[in-house]
Amino acid sequence: MKKVIVTAPVHPWLVKTLEQKGYQVLMEPAIHYEKILELVKDAEGILVTTRLPIDKKILNAATSLRWIGRLGSGLEQIDVAYAAQKNIFCVSSPEGNCNAVAEHALAMLLNLMNHVNRSSAQVKNGLWLRNENRGIELSGKTVGIVGFGNTGAAFAKLLQSFDVTILAYDKYKFDFAAGNIKEVNFEQICRYAEVISFHLPLTAETEYMGNTHFFNSLQLKPWILNTSRGKIIDTEALIHALQKDQIAGAALDVLENEKLTTLTPGQSQALKTLQSMDNVLITPHIAGYTHEAYLKMAKVVIAKLEKWGAL
Repeated sequence: MKKVIVTAPVHPWLVKTLEQKGYQVLMEPAIHYEKILELVKDAEGILVTTRLPIDKKILNAATSLRWIGRLGSGLEQIDVAYAAQKNIFCVSSPEGNCNAVAEHALAMLLNLMNHVNRSSAQVKNGLWLRNENRGIELSGKTVGIVGFGNTGAAFAKLLQSFDVTILAYDKYKFDFAAGNIKEVNFEQICRYAEVISFHLPLTAETEYMGNTHFFNSLQLKPWILNTSRGKIIDTEALIHALQKDQIAGAALDVLENEKLTTLTPGQSQALKTLQSMDNVLITPHIAGYTHEAYLKMAKVVIAKLEKWGAL
C-alpha cells in the first residue's frame, strides 16, 4: 500500500481523502528529524508545515517519494530545487489561509490604532481613561503592502471599505494596480505609508528586510505589521525604532525564534522588552490558523496534487 507521512496536525478530511485514494496515512504530528529519516524511505508523499526541514539528506533517503504537500504558504523549509532534480512534485496552499491571515492583520491593526488591549486591561484594573485612549481611524490613511501575492492581495481586498490608499510593492509581480491600489517601489512605501504590512516568503532577498536602514528611511511614523515570517524583521532594529519613536507601534504574529523554550538570553530579553510596550501586539503565529483555513489548506493541497497527477 502507498504510504504518506503527515508531520503536523491536519483536518480529518485530509486523512479521510488520502485513505480513500488508497494511502496508508502515518500520522506523526510530533515527528523529529531522525524519525522522518527512518520512515521516509518507502513513503510516496509527505505533508509538512514549517516545523521540519525537508533537505537533501531526507530527499536522498526518500527513494519512493513522488510529492510533498505544504499546508500553508512558503516552501523555504523544503529544498525545492533538489526535489525537482529527483522529480518530486512540491505544492503549497497559500490560497487556503490567505483570507485568515488578512483578517488577523486587520484585527491587530485596528486593535493597535484604537488601544483596545491597553484600555481593556486598564478597565480590568479599575481605570476608566477616555482621553488617554483616544483612537486613530484607519479610514483615509495610506497603507503600504510589501508583497502582493495571495495574502497581500487578500489584505488589500479587506481594506477596500476603509477608503484607504494602498501602495503595493512586489519585486516579482507587475501591472496589478487597480482602483485605490497603486503599484510602487519599496522606497515609496517607506516615504508615504502610514501603515506598512509585510506579506513575504522568507528568502535570501527578504531576510531582515525590516532592518535599521528600513526604519531610518520611514517618513510618517507608521504602524508595522508582520504576519509572514519572523526573520523578515530584525527584532533589535524594531525595538530601537520603537524606542526612538520612529514607528507608531508594531503587530507581530511571528518571531525570529518561535520556540520560546530555546530562546537565547538576547532573544529572551528582546521579547520581554516588546511585551512591556503597550503599542506592541504579539500573537503566537495563529494568523493563518483559523478553523476555516485548516480545511481550506487541505483541500487546496489535494486539488493541486490531483491536477498534476501526483495522486
